[in-house]
Amino acid sequence: MPCWRKLLSVRLVGLLLLLFGSAAATAADISVRNPHLTAGDEGYVLAADFDFTLNARLEEAIAKGVPLYFVVDFELTRSRWYWLDEQVISRSQSFQLSYHALTRQYRLSRGALHQTFPTLDDALRILSRVRNWQVLDKGALRNDQSYFAAVRMRLDLSQMPKTFQVNALANRDWNLSAEWARWTFTPGDAGSVSGDGK
Repeated sequence: MPCWRKLLSVRLVGLLLLLFGSAAATAADISVRNPHLTAGDEGYVLAADFDFTLNARLEEAIAKGVPLYFVVDFELTRSRWYWLDEQVISRSQSFQLSYHALTRQYRLSRGALHQTFPTLDDALRILSRVRNWQVLDKGALRNDQSYFAAVRMRLDLSQMPKTFQVNALANRDWNLSAEWARWTFTPGDAGSVSGDGK
C-alpha cells in the first residue's frame, strides 16, 4: 500500500508541475489586437496593439542590465490559383528595451531614436502600440486585388549576448511570441479593413 501512495503522490506532483508550467508558458504569450492598414500620404501604414506582460525572469534580466530585443514582423501576400501564394512584401521593425541603473530609467530604442521612461510599465505601454509604420509605398498594390496581411511580435533571442542565448533556448521563460494575426486587405477599402487578431 505505501508503494501505491508514493506512486500516486509522484504523479500528483508531476501533474501539478505540468499545470503550473503550462500556465506560466501561456502567460508569456503575446496577443495581437486590432491590426489594420490605412492609406497614408506616402503609402500604407500599419497600426496594431499587442497585449503581453513580462514574466519574472525577463523583468529580472532587464533589471540586471540585459537588453531585450522585440521584433514586429509584417507580411503581405497575394493568392495565386496556379502556384503558391506570392509574397508581396515582408518587413520587420526592431525595438530594444533596456534599463540604465545610473539614471534609473528604462530606455526603448528603435534604430537611432529612443525614449526614456521612469517605469517598466510606461515603456511596455509604448512598446505594445505600433502606430504609423509605413510598410508599403503608394502605388505598390492594385486597388481591385485582395491581399492577405499578417503581423506578429516576438522576443528576438538572436540579438542577445551569446551567453544568454544558450540559456534562453533551453528555458520556456524566454519564449515570448505572438501567433500571426491575419486578415484580408483590399487597397480600395484601406480606410476600414482591419484584422480580428485571430
